[in-house]
Amino acid sequence: MDVTAYIGAAAALCSTASFAPQAWKIIKTRDTASISAKTYVLTVAGFLLWTSYGWLREDWALILPNAICFLLAGFILVMTRLPQRQKEAVADSLDPDR
Repeated sequence: MDVTAYIGAAAALCSTASFAPQAWKIIKTRDTASISAKTYVLTVAGFLLWTSYGWLREDWALILPNAICFLLAGFILVMTRLPQRQKEAVADSLDPDR
């Protein structure tokens, strides 16, 4: 692998990993009050478009990280829109030991 590939892999890893702490915090706290749903609508749309672009180019380096980011950002968006009772049920199913 050349330097370009390493930089791309590192960028993909950072982008993908950046959503995990927010998703986990939502699961632990059940709180999404300070999260902008409008921002996540744009973020989810962007990741869907990047994934589609990668698919059309048959470029797994674009498809895989953007699809993972799409799922994580989509989870965060859905959690911002759910009523508290449903938010609690989802979080409880993902972290029953809380």
